Amino acid sequence: MALAIMCSGGDAAGMNPAIKKFVDYAHKLNQETYFIYDGLEGLIDNRIKKASHKDVAGIMHIGGTILRSSRSKRFFEYENRERAFKNLQTCGIDGLVVLGGDGSFRAMDIFSKEFNINFVGIPTTIDNDINGTEYCLGADTALNVIREALDKIRDTASSFNRAFVVEVMGRNCGYLAIVSSIISGAEVCVVPEVSFKKDALAKRLREEVQNGRRYILAIISEGTKSTYEIGTWIQDEIGLETRISILGHIQRGGNPTVHDRMMAFEFTIGAIDHLLESKNANKVIVYNKGEFQLIDIEEVVSQTYQVPAKLLNAINYLD
Repeated sequence: MALAIMCSGGDAAGMNPAIKKFVDYAHKLNQETYFIYDGLEGLIDNRIKKASHKDVAGIMHIGGTILRSSRSKRFFEYENRERAFKNLQTCGIDGLVVLGGDGSFRAMDIFSKEFNINFVGIPTTIDNDINGTEYCLGADTALNVIREALDKIRDTASSFNRAFVVEVMGRNCGYLAIVSSIISGAEVCVVPEVSFKKDALAKRLREEVQNGRRYILAIISEGTKSTYEIGTWIQDEIGLETRISILGHIQRGGNPTVHDRMMAFEFTIGAIDHLLESKNANKVIVYNKGEFQLIDIEEVVSQTYQVPAKLLNAINYLD
């Protein structure tokens, strides 16, 4: 059997460990392996090559993906999906592993309904916003990058009588912001899922400043589009000089953490095992309550991810 792997959408640390495990484990099972470069764009343009152990030597610690990735508008045109399918057929590829997020799986859902595609998706996004799984590959590394940045920002904040407003990624999901706020001890957290109680928080923070508080750390999820508004609010209402830091794409990079490497291995092994067991998989491998499971692609794309209530309730402690 010939198996292929590709990355689609935003890159995430953990992709390279998954790619290495894909080659090593598939070859252990005497399966041929192929790389699809540049995501869906590469699938359309037939950037498909055989893969061997030498291609994955020394990539375990590297962030991003050696296969590169893309977001493809062309893939939503039928003739390009047909072209992509013919490329898989020409190479004799029987099974496909897709490392990607919500948009990638929506594309694969359409693709699998039109053609005889045997694939398993691995939820891979730092935003951790894919329905049906508690954890997405890359989220832990991103959180550690944010944690390191926040620790350094708090060092300088505590040296001055200032507030620091830090914007983190996450699209329309507040997962990164909430967890980062909890582990950094931030005084303010603003996310799309919870209304921001300005008046109550302003009263509390003014009292704390009067009683000796010298700095404030505020974490803002990019999806709220309120970073500069919150910065102005803190400066005007609380009376602290304010600085704004937008962490941006550094959150996607960095060496994969131990947790993301281990999760990459388990996700990939589960994906390959299922591809070899089924001729029409069309599943996503997910992680819930300490166990890996396979669920239908339709279940993943039919609903929007909801941040767990336990984490949302933690916002109440901040405001």
